[in-house]
Amino acid sequence: MAAVETKEQIAEGGLWSRYREISREVHRGFIAEWTVTVVLLLFATTTLVQAFVIPSASMVGTLLIGDHVLVDKLTYAPSGPLSHRVLPYRDVRRGDIIVFRYPLNIAEDYVKRAIGVPGDRIHLVDKKLWLNGHPVEEPYAVHSTAYIDAYRDNFPGPVSPAMRPQAVDMIENHVENNELVVPPGFIFAMGDNRDDSDDSRYWGFVPRENIVGTPLIVYWSFEAPTQDLVNPNIGIDHIVDVVAHFFTKTRWARTFKLIHGYPLQ
Repeated sequence: MAAVETKEQIAEGGLWSRYREISREVHRGFIAEWTVTVVLLLFATTTLVQAFVIPSASMVGTLLIGDHVLVDKLTYAPSGPLSHRVLPYRDVRRGDIIVFRYPLNIAEDYVKRAIGVPGDRIHLVDKKLWLNGHPVEEPYAVHSTAYIDAYRDNFPGPVSPAMRPQAVDMIENHVENNELVVPPGFIFAMGDNRDDSDDSRYWGFVPRENIVGTPLIVYWSFEAPTQDLVNPNIGIDHIVDVVAHFFTKTRWARTFKLIHGYPLQ
């Protein structure tokens, strides 16, 4: 996916109460909210499920720009003394697709794949992922460039100008024997579009408490440019585009497509 960006609240009685922008990685705009209202009203709350639209290419291979998805917010929620017996709470697993608050700006939501959980040792060799001492297969990964980038593709590598201070700290304090070691309470995440993803390699670990949920299903997929999907206002051009080209630009083959993680061992 690149890339999930707007938070909504549903008041008691099921009415939408406000709209606001949350990010460029995951964005819930007017069209996304309008089309999924009926589904959300069935739940009467966004505590269980929430609608997002994917506006960037970082998860291409799994999620496309214009995919409108429903995100399960229950699976990773902290369980109570009784609820854990009847509800499907669990922790994040390697290979899960996760929606989370961007660590550098929690007003934004991102979507990536969880690659490493606490205690995991990670490195990349010429784009190939090594996990806990052995190479792993990633059938979902897309490599859009033929060249090898010293930092991106042989990670952890020399400091890159694209790294934010949090990533520099990660490399300086959590690398042992040329492997990144994921500390307790954090997740290492990367996009499936591996050569075109702004992810943990560049801005550091994802705090566990930042994780919102996991996408379940593509309920609608519509070909639209990123700028239309991240517009915090009701984009009239986007509405006209949807009305005029609903049937021709809707990716019907992706409608109700289930989204699955891929177990990494």
